[in-house]
Amino acid sequence: MAETTIADIKQSAEQKMGKSLEALKNDLAKVRTGRAHAGILDHVMVDYYGNPTPVPQVANVSLIDSRTLGVQPYEKNMVGKVEKAIRDGDLALDLIKVVRGEAENARVAVRNIRRDANGTLKDMVKAKTATEDEERRTQDEVQKLTDKFIGEIDKMLAEKEKDLLAV
Repeated sequence: MAETTIADIKQSAEQKMGKSLEALKNDLAKVRTGRAHAGILDHVMVDYYGNPTPVPQVANVSLIDSRTLGVQPYEKNMVGKVEKAIRDGDLALDLIKVVRGEAENARVAVRNIRRDANGTLKDMVKAKTATEDEERRTQDEVQKLTDKFIGEIDKMLAEKEKDLLAV
Protein backbone atom coordinates (compact mmCIF):
# COMPACT_ATOMS: atom_id res chain seq x y z
CA MET A 1 0.00 0.00 0.00
CA ALA A 2 1.34 3.44 -0.93
CA GLU A 3 2.30 5.89 1.82
CA THR A 4 -0.32 8.55 2.53
CA THR A 5 1.05 12.03 1.87
CA ILE A 6 -0.05 15.39 3.22
CA ALA A 7 -1.24 16.31 -0.29
CA ASP A 8 -3.40 13.14 -0.29
CA ILE A 9 -4.97 14.14 3.03
CA LYS A 10 -5.86 17.63 1.80
CA GLN A 11 -7.16 16.36 -1.55
CA SER A 12 -9.23 13.63 0.10
CA ALA A 13 -10.70 16.08 2.63
CA GLU A 14 -11.62 18.55 -0.10
CA GLN A 15 -13.25 15.83 -2.25
CA LYS A 16 -15.25 14.46 0.68
CA MET A 17 -16.37 17.96 1.72
CA GLY A 18 -17.42 18.59 -1.87
CA LYS A 19 -19.49 15.40 -1.82
CA SER A 20 -21.17 16.54 1.43
CA LEU A 21 -22.06 19.83 -0.25
CA GLU A 22 -23.44 17.97 -3.29
CA ALA A 23 -25.53 15.72 -1.03
CA LEU A 24 -26.96 18.81 0.71
CA LYS A 25 -27.78 20.36 -2.67
CA ASN A 26 -29.72 17.19 -3.61
CA ASP A 27 -31.51 17.09 -0.23
CA LEU A 28 -32.53 20.74 -0.50
CA ALA A 29 -33.79 20.20 -4.05
CA LYS A 30 -36.22 17.62 -2.68
CA VAL A 31 -37.83 20.31 -0.52
CA ARG A 32 -39.93 21.86 -3.24
CA THR A 33 -41.08 25.46 -3.23
CA GLY A 34 -44.20 26.68 -4.96
CA ARG A 35 -45.31 23.14 -5.77
CA ALA A 36 -47.73 21.01 -3.84
CA HIS A 37 -46.85 17.48 -2.80
CA ALA A 38 -48.71 15.14 -0.47
CA GLY A 39 -45.77 14.86 1.97
CA ILE A 40 -46.07 18.54 2.87
CA LEU A 41 -48.78 17.70 5.44
CA ASP A 42 -46.86 14.87 7.14
CA HIS A 43 -45.77 17.16 9.98
CA VAL A 44 -49.09 18.94 10.47
CA MET A 45 -50.79 17.55 13.58
CA VAL A 46 -54.55 17.40 14.12
CA ASP A 47 -56.34 16.68 17.39
CA TYR A 48 -57.80 13.20 16.88
CA TYR A 49 -59.80 12.27 20.00
CA GLY A 50 -57.24 13.93 22.25
CA ASN A 51 -54.14 12.61 20.44
CA PRO A 52 -52.00 14.77 18.16
CA THR A 53 -52.04 12.82 14.88
CA PRO A 54 -50.45 13.63 11.46
CA VAL A 55 -53.05 14.75 8.89
CA PRO A 56 -52.32 11.83 6.48
CA GLN A 57 -53.45 9.39 9.23
CA VAL A 58 -56.90 10.98 9.55
CA ALA A 59 -57.48 12.06 5.94
CA ASN A 60 -56.76 11.06 2.36
CA VAL A 61 -54.27 13.61 0.97
CA SER A 62 -54.11 13.75 -2.82
CA LEU A 63 -52.52 15.97 -5.44
CA ILE A 64 -55.16 17.78 -7.52
CA ASP A 65 -52.71 19.80 -9.62
CA SER A 66 -49.18 21.17 -9.22
CA ARG A 67 -50.29 23.81 -6.70
CA THR A 68 -53.35 22.19 -5.08
CA LEU A 69 -53.78 19.44 -2.53
CA GLY A 70 -57.05 17.63 -1.89
CA VAL A 71 -57.65 16.64 1.74
CA GLN A 72 -60.60 14.32 2.43
CA PRO A 73 -60.97 13.37 6.13
CA TYR A 74 -62.04 9.78 6.79
CA GLU A 75 -64.63 10.95 9.36
CA LYS A 76 -67.05 13.84 8.76
CA ASN A 77 -66.53 15.29 12.26
CA MET A 78 -62.80 15.76 11.46
CA VAL A 79 -63.32 18.24 8.57
CA GLY A 80 -63.19 21.37 10.77
CA LYS A 81 -60.30 20.06 12.88
CA VAL A 82 -58.21 19.14 9.83
CA GLU A 83 -58.94 22.49 8.19
CA LYS A 84 -57.92 24.35 11.37
CA ALA A 85 -54.72 22.28 11.77
CA ILE A 86 -53.67 23.02 8.18
CA ARG A 87 -54.48 26.73 8.52
CA ASP A 88 -52.67 27.03 11.89
CA GLY A 89 -49.70 24.82 10.92
CA ASP A 90 -47.30 27.22 9.25
CA LEU A 91 -46.01 24.96 6.49
CA ALA A 92 -43.19 27.31 5.48
CA LEU A 93 -41.81 27.17 9.03
CA ASP A 94 -42.04 23.36 9.06
CA LEU A 95 -40.11 23.21 5.79
CA ILE A 96 -37.53 25.64 7.18
CA LYS A 97 -37.01 23.28 10.14
CA VAL A 98 -36.43 20.45 7.68
CA VAL A 99 -33.87 22.36 5.58
CA ARG A 100 -32.08 23.63 8.69
CA GLY A 101 -31.76 20.03 9.84
CA GLU A 102 -30.34 19.02 6.46
CA ALA A 103 -27.83 21.89 6.61
CA GLU A 104 -26.76 20.94 10.13
CA ASN A 105 -26.20 17.34 9.00
CA ALA A 106 -23.97 18.62 6.19
CA ARG A 107 -22.01 20.83 8.64
CA VAL A 108 -21.48 17.82 10.93
CA ALA A 109 -20.29 15.74 7.95
CA VAL A 110 -17.76 18.44 6.99
CA ARG A 111 -16.51 18.69 10.58
CA ASN A 112 -16.14 14.90 10.77
CA ILE A 113 -14.02 14.98 7.60
CA ARG A 114 -11.83 17.64 9.25
CA ARG A 115 -11.51 15.47 12.37
CA ASP A 116 -10.52 12.43 10.29
CA ALA A 117 -7.92 14.42 8.34
CA ASN A 118 -6.43 15.80 11.56
CA GLY A 119 -6.36 12.29 13.05
CA THR A 120 -4.47 10.97 10.02
CA LEU A 121 -2.00 13.86 10.39
CA LYS A 122 -1.41 12.99 14.05
CA ASP A 123 -0.76 9.36 13.04
CA MET A 124 1.75 10.55 10.43
CA VAL A 125 3.61 12.60 13.07
CA LYS A 126 3.68 9.57 15.41
CA ALA A 127 4.99 7.40 12.57
CA LYS A 128 7.54 10.15 11.82
CA THR A 129 6.34 10.49 8.20
CA ALA A 130 5.46 14.16 8.84
CA THR A 131 6.86 16.88 11.10
CA GLU A 132 4.88 18.80 13.70
CA ASP A 133 5.29 21.96 11.58
CA GLU A 134 3.79 20.16 8.58
CA GLU A 135 0.97 18.91 10.80
CA ARG A 136 0.17 22.44 12.05
CA ARG A 137 0.36 23.96 8.58
CA THR A 138 -1.86 21.24 7.11
CA GLN A 139 -4.35 21.51 9.99
CA ASP A 140 -4.62 25.24 9.22
CA GLU A 141 -5.24 24.46 5.54
CA VAL A 142 -7.85 21.81 6.40
CA GLN A 143 -9.53 24.34 8.74
CA LYS A 144 -9.66 26.88 5.88
CA LEU A 145 -11.29 24.23 3.69
CA THR A 146 -13.76 23.48 6.49
CA ASP A 147 -14.62 27.17 6.88
CA LYS A 148 -15.06 27.53 3.11
CA PHE A 149 -17.44 24.57 2.85
CA ILE A 150 -19.44 25.53 5.94
CA GLY A 151 -19.78 29.02 4.45
CA GLU A 152 -21.16 27.43 1.25
CA ILE A 153 -23.61 25.36 3.32
CA ASP A 154 -24.81 28.47 5.15
CA LYS A 155 -25.23 30.31 1.83
CA MET A 156 -27.27 27.45 0.34
CA LEU A 157 -29.44 27.33 3.48
CA ALA A 158 -30.09 31.09 3.40
CA GLU A 159 -31.15 30.90 -0.28
CA LYS A 160 -33.49 27.98 0.40
CA GLU A 161 -35.05 29.71 3.43
CA LYS A 162 -35.64 32.81 1.29
CA ASP A 163 -37.35 30.64 -1.36
CA LEU A 164 -39.55 28.95 1.24
CA LEU A 165 -40.67 32.21 2.82
CA ALA A 166 -41.46 33.71 -0.60
CA VAL A 167 -44.16 31.10 -1.30
